[in-house]
Amino acid sequence: MPAASSAPRAQRLFVVLAGFFIANAIIAEFIGVKIFALEDTLGLQPFEWHLFAQSGSLNFTAGTLLWPIVFIMTDVINEFYGRRGVRFLSWLAVGLIAYAFLFAYAAIALAPASWWVGAARDSGVPDLQAAYAYVFGQGLWTIAGSITAFLVGQLIDVRIFHSIRKRTGERHIWMRATVSTLVSQFIDSFVVLYIAFVIGPQHWSTGLWLAVGSVNYGYKVLAAIALIPLIYLMRRMIDTWLGKDLAESLKREAARD
Repeated sequence: MPAASSAPRAQRLFVVLAGFFIANAIIAEFIGVKIFALEDTLGLQPFEWHLFAQSGSLNFTAGTLLWPIVFIMTDVINEFYGRRGVRFLSWLAVGLIAYAFLFAYAAIALAPASWWVGAARDSGVPDLQAAYAYVFGQGLWTIAGSITAFLVGQLIDVRIFHSIRKRTGERHIWMRATVSTLVSQFIDSFVVLYIAFVIGPQHWSTGLWLAVGSVNYGYKVLAAIALIPLIYLMRRMIDTWLGKDLAESLKREAARD
């Protein structure tokens, strides 16, 4: 009898989940160049944190809007397609992120049309080429840090997820999803900053690295907890669409992986 993962519906589901997973990862990398003020966005009074002899407000990269969705997709793919499914998509996402940045740099290197450079001057952008290069030409240290942290975090996430699953079976989905995310994103939060800003040209102090990493991790903890209901909702929708027998077969295969 063929494996459940070879069923047409299971294959279509994998393609859909993979598409959302990779699209979110790539988009998060590109929009991450923007830093936004959370308090101003929500219309709240500024909040000033004090950690490791450092202080600041709640400023995050725009990529944080999408990374929690990547966490959710990781856990859902883990649930139905196991470690091999997550590892395959993680490596594929890293390759496609690098591919996307390669062509972003190639596009920056193209000689701009002279009329285009000043085409948005009336809108407050005097040099479109400079703006384009600044937005899409993220530093190589930042790209390297982000890709490394993403891959390490994903590989740790999948290992912890399945370790908990072996002990709890199909029970306590919230536990394996949340614990795996909390541990993997703790490492992710500090690795990306260390490579991009401590080793990189800005040479952050240890205190600044620990402080910013802690604030970013705190945000991810809150996001992971807030998204627990979404994991259950997606699981129920997938169970309904696949049918009980196929869904259970996929989960058994994933657990044996």
